[in-house]
Order: sequence, then structure tokens, then C-alpha cells
Amino acid sequence: MTAQVAVIGTGYVGLTTGAYLAHLGHRVVCADVLAEKVEALGRGEVPFFETGLEEMVREGIDGNRLNFVMGAAAAVPDAEFVFLCLPTPQAQDGSADLSYIEAVAADIGPHLIPDAVVINKSTVPVGTTTRVERLLARDDVHVVSNPEFLREGTALHDCLHPDRIVIGSDTHEAAMRVASLFEHLESPLIVTNPASAEAIKYASNAFLATKVSFINAVAQLCELFGADVRDVALGMGYDKRIGFEFLRPGPGFGGSCFPKDARALVRMAEDVGYDFDVLRSVIETNQRQFQWVTEKIERAVGGSIDGQTIAVWGLTFKARTDDLRESPSLHVIEHLRSRGAKVRAFDPMVRHEIEGVEVCGDAYAACQDAAVLVVLTEWDDFRWLDFDKVADVMASRVVVDARNLLDPTGLRRRGFQYDGIGRI
Repeated sequence: MTAQVAVIGTGYVGLTTGAYLAHLGHRVVCADVLAEKVEALGRGEVPFFETGLEEMVREGIDGNRLNFVMGAAAAVPDAEFVFLCLPTPQAQDGSADLSYIEAVAADIGPHLIPDAVVINKSTVPVGTTTRVERLLARDDVHVVSNPEFLREGTALHDCLHPDRIVIGSDTHEAAMRVASLFEHLESPLIVTNPASAEAIKYASNAFLATKVSFINAVAQLCELFGADVRDVALGMGYDKRIGFEFLRPGPGFGGSCFPKDARALVRMAEDVGYDFDVLRSVIETNQRQFQWVTEKIERAVGGSIDGQTIAVWGLTFKARTDDLRESPSLHVIEHLRSRGAKVRAFDPMVRHEIEGVEVCGDAYAACQDAAVLVVLTEWDDFRWLDFDKVADVMASRVVVDARNLLDPTGLRRRGFQYDGIGRI
């Protein structure tokens, strides 16, 4: 089946969705409201980094299956399927701000063809499908939920080899039409009602965030017990009920999804009179983790870091992305700066200025005259650097590895004081 598809929004989710649907053979028109961005995308220029995405965008353009236009109304007149891939930023009260989705729904309603299917791809609160139906003001179109489960850095792989495809619809016919878009993908298909589909997305992210906060808390206990969290996580992970994923301790979780979605789910629970205290504790544990890592750095240099130069390796919230949103690195850096430290940082994907941080062109420059080196993002490149050279440029040989990325034995052999997360 080849379908005519419109994708509204060309951010991370929208552009990835449009590119891989075109790769599957559909005719896709992507819409945005920024003229310069639309023109750049039309030339195959992707405004953010995601492995393989620029190549897939250009493949779609060259094959005349992927086009970019200004404005949602221009994209939908011939579309059988319309994906809403719009931002849902966090509002002041912790809830998801639906203003972008509401504005687009009201805009495209008059321009949809009869029997079109509008698909919520954005992460939206439970009940948004009904809200969009009301704003479209069309009895002859369908609204379906199809949440995304993309991981930055592996998004295209996740699109083409999804763990599951979730479709929420009140009509079986509309759900099967959406399913037909992905007929070439061999993945489990879950068809449910819209509220359940929307809840699956939030519950999934909340559970993964819980695993991160849990293993970070266990890492702190391991340091008090004299245990090694790597072995503890290994012993846990072989239990098939638990698994290995997200049992890697670090400076805390971040990014565009987990923090925002966890807070939004707590707020949704409050709105229906439920105190989601377990998830509130997860969020609080994550906030404390930033503080705990900062305190480890202070202890590593013997006390106060006021006036000290701190070298930081890694600024993005995870490796293989250029995304700084809610990055644990930036939270830790904020704590360091509040204690009077001077921060000099390097990240392979960050070249622009960051307030209060000296962003360096290479990892060695970041270490110049530093009292301590802190690893905050798990870039594999950091493993293979010349640590003799690092030792030569630092003021003292101290490493706080908040990702347990480096080899402590090799570093200690070179005279470094090494401190990981929950390691002995």
C-alpha cells in the first residue's frame, strides 16, 4: 500500500516520522511554520543530529516521496493520513501544554478530505484524542492515537524495527487503516482505545525513569556497603523479569521525554484525585542525584570547589545526540557554578556557547589546569583518549566518572585518583 501522508511539525519526531514513512514508500508532505527551516529541509539539510536521518531525508527528496511546505493547511488537502508531531512543552503546573496541537487542529479541520485519519504522534495527556476530535469539528474524519517510542541516537532503527506498534482508536476500521501504513514492519501490533494508547506512552517512560532512579539509589547504597554496582546490576539484569536495560547508574535522567512526561503523569494523576507518590519519589530521587554527584566532586578535591577549575567531558543528555534539553550535565554544572567553580567543558557535538561555561574545541583543552575531570556523558570516544596527556595538563590527577565509562585500573596506574558511581 502507498498512501498520501501529511506530517505536521518537523522537529525530532516529525522529521524522523516523515523520513521513514517516505522510506517505506509512502508519499509524504511535511509542514512547518518557519520559512527558512522549510527551505533548508527542502535542500536536505537537517537542523539536528540523528544518525542516518539526513541520508534518509535526501533519499526521500531524490525519490520524490518527501516534500516540505509552509503551514499545516498547505499539507493536508490531499492527505489520507495526517500525523500531528507537535511540541507539548511543560506548563508551569507540570502539565503538558497542548496549545500547538489545539491551534493546528482548528486550522486543518476545514481542509481535510472526507474519511481522512488524523493521528496523534506527539506525547499527549490521556483524553487528547477526544479534544482533537472536538477541535477539528468534522464528523467525517477519524482521530487515532499512535504514540512514538523513539530513542535519540537510534531513532531510525527504532522506527524500522519497533518493539511494538500501538494504535488507539474507537473504530476498528480506522485502526486497521493506520496499521496498513506499517505493513512491512514485523512488530507486535497493539490495538486498543485512545485513552489506553495515550497511557501506554506515559507509563512506559515513567517506568524507565523509575529504573534509572532506582539503580542510582542502589549505587549510593553500594558505596556505603562497599559493593560494586556493576556486579549488582549484572546480577539483577540476568533476571528476565528485570532485564539489563536502564540499570546503568549515572548523573540522573534527562532529555526531552523522561523529566517532562514524568511530571505530566503526576499532574494527570492529581487531576483525577490520585497521589502518584511512587513517581513523585522517582522525580525527587533524580533531582537529588544531581546534588549527590556535585558532592562527590567536592569530596574528590578535598572540600570546597570555590575558585577551582572543573573539567567536564560531555554536555548532551546522552551520547550519539546533540540534544541538551534537560541534560543532567547542565544540571550538575549549574550546581558546580553555584558553589563558585569555573567550568571548562568539551562535547563532540557541542560547539556553541553555553552561559557560564567555557566550551572547548577538544577534550585536552578542557582539562587544562583543572583540579578534577568529571565525565557526565557516555561518549565512547572518551575511553580512547591519551590519559598521559590528560595527566600532563591537569593541575591534579583526579577523575569523577559519573558514567562509569573509563577504566579505573588504567587510570590508577597512571597516578589518578578515580571515583565512579557505586564502584569500588
